[in-house]
Amino acid sequence: MPFTAVTPATNDTPLNIKETRCHAQKLSIGQAAAKMIQDGETIILDSGSTTVEIARQIRQMKFESLTVITNALTIALKLSSLPQIRVMMLGGLLRQTSYSLVGPDAEQALAKLSADRLFVGVDGLDPEVGVTIPDPLEAALNALMIRVSRQTIAVLDASKLGRRSLSVITPVQNLHMVITDSSAAAASVDALRTAGVQVVLV
Repeated sequence: MPFTAVTPATNDTPLNIKETRCHAQKLSIGQAAAKMIQDGETIILDSGSTTVEIARQIRQMKFESLTVITNALTIALKLSSLPQIRVMMLGGLLRQTSYSLVGPDAEQALAKLSADRLFVGVDGLDPEVGVTIPDPLEAALNALMIRVSRQTIAVLDASKLGRRSLSVITPVQNLHMVITDSSAAAASVDALRTAGVQVVLV
């Protein structure tokens, strides 16, 4: 079995750089994800460049009411001016690379909540290892987000498929859906579908 190097924890790219990468794909993924959201739902948007794109799409949609739980300062700011959207911000330790809040305080706040859907951005998705990101504290919070949500949807451009990062959030079997772009390798898509995950290509 070939050896695959694990991306080191220091490879935690700042959010403003991530947002410039694969932007057209992230736009399409964000549009597809936002269309799934129903009026009156409670959703969770974790931190990340693709989930920021979902927030941008929500701004352009006409919801009568929507509750958004997030640990991302960027997402909270994007949605804060919309009176029909209730934003619940999780407190905690600020991660400067991602403008996200993590740690025990964030987990305690989240543990008292429940959501209809979670949209989670990832740094790597390997069918054998699972869903991964560089930061252990963020991974622990993301794992709790999955537990309090009825549906978990991973949103990622195809460059993340087959990649591994330091901290495992969850096995792929705990995902209900993956939304990615149409350049995704057929083998990766087949492996996810074999694991029971619905894959949407945009």
